[in-house]
Amino acid sequence: MNIIIVGAGEIGRHLAIELSRGAHTISVIEADPVRAEELQNLIEGRVVVGDGVSVNTLAEANIGECELFLALTSENTVNLMSASIAKSQGVARVVSRVHPGLQREEWLFDFRGHFGVDHTFSSERLAAIELAKFIRNPDSLVVEEIARGRIELQQIKVSPKSDFVGVALHDVDFPGRTRVALVTRGSEHFVPAADTQLEGGDIVTVFGEPRKLRGLVEDLQKGSKTKDGPRVVIFGGGEYGFSLAQMLESWNCRVRIFERDPQAAAELSNRLSNTTVINADATSVAELEEEQVGDVDFFVATSGSDEDNVMTCLQAHNLGAANCLTLIHRADYARAISSSGRHFGVMAAISPREASRKEISRFVTSEKYHIVRRLGTGMVIETQIKEGAKVDGKPVSEIKWPAGCVLVGLIKGLQAIVPGPDDLLNADDHVFAMVADKAERKFLKLIH
Repeated sequence: MNIIIVGAGEIGRHLAIELSRGAHTISVIEADPVRAEELQNLIEGRVVVGDGVSVNTLAEANIGECELFLALTSENTVNLMSASIAKSQGVARVVSRVHPGLQREEWLFDFRGHFGVDHTFSSERLAAIELAKFIRNPDSLVVEEIARGRIELQQIKVSPKSDFVGVALHDVDFPGRTRVALVTRGSEHFVPAADTQLEGGDIVTVFGEPRKLRGLVEDLQKGSKTKDGPRVVIFGGGEYGFSLAQMLESWNCRVRIFERDPQAAAELSNRLSNTTVINADATSVAELEEEQVGDVDFFVATSGSDEDNVMTCLQAHNLGAANCLTLIHRADYARAISSSGRHFGVMAAISPREASRKEISRFVTSEKYHIVRRLGTGMVIETQIKEGAKVDGKPVSEIKWPAGCVLVGLIKGLQAIVPGPDDLLNADDHVFAMVADKAERKFLKLIH
């Protein structure tokens, strides 16, 4: 695949190195000549020194042959402008990194549509999502976000005590716009039909709007409800810590943030409605003891220093914190800590670089659809409805869907929902579906 990357910073450099190891033609545009020279020595590809919003520079990087354009600098303006120019030059897939603040405003303004960008993402928000998964869903086997984070996938084990056991799915009173899309029973994987009955011990994959999904998960797990949410302490009130706290506030979590900068601490207090902000240095054991960090359920280190993050986790663990999570910017260090960190109290280490690579990897394909995740003998597919397709202009209930296929997500403009029987499907809508391998071709024929 012919790929152009704009920006050889923390994210762009990591992606360029990873992608150059595959059978891809890589070109990188970087304004800093020193950074460009360093990267040129590390990849099998071309590094162009120049401005990513310059048409001449894009032409030098061979924009006419580009199949995937990745704007990955730390500047919103550069990324959106360069991505927009690339799209106007006929690039099939254009992805832009954006600041999480801009991403939080997408429900107010369609930035993607305005600039002609196929996908936007925030590395800070992706890392916060990965950290939040451990806190919000400690009993889930798999957790994934789709449809701009409006829909969540969880994979859980059904309790034999659940009221849903032995009842046909069409007779279950599910929360609105939630789905059971895959059942794993022993070594067997199948997309359930309306008359499928769940059994205790089944592993089920469920989809839904996160808050509604929480009730379904609790009913399936039976007895997992708790009166109070987990107690969480976050070290670092930067964009990572803020994004994480904002996510956890709506999940009945009791959150405190340590922020050593007085001005930043004051700003956090104004921006967060249900989080206690502590203006103190969490690298100090005395401060941790004073705030009784040893009694918390989760201690999460999200500062900009990998060393401080690891050391504060060790201190929190020694004080008695039940679980410690840390942000590690270097992907190789994060993998090492995740594999052996439990020996010294670290439950998991999350790398923003690796979270971004994972997000972008689904676009590195020549197919007309993206595989969001493979599950058992099927996959979660994201694709766009083509004009004149068999489903175009029809409600979900009037379409004869192939066996082994369940719609789990629908994006119409700025709206993202789990589709119901009365929802219309139209050209240019994006759909997400759980599709068994045997049903893949039949499903794609309906959509394309």
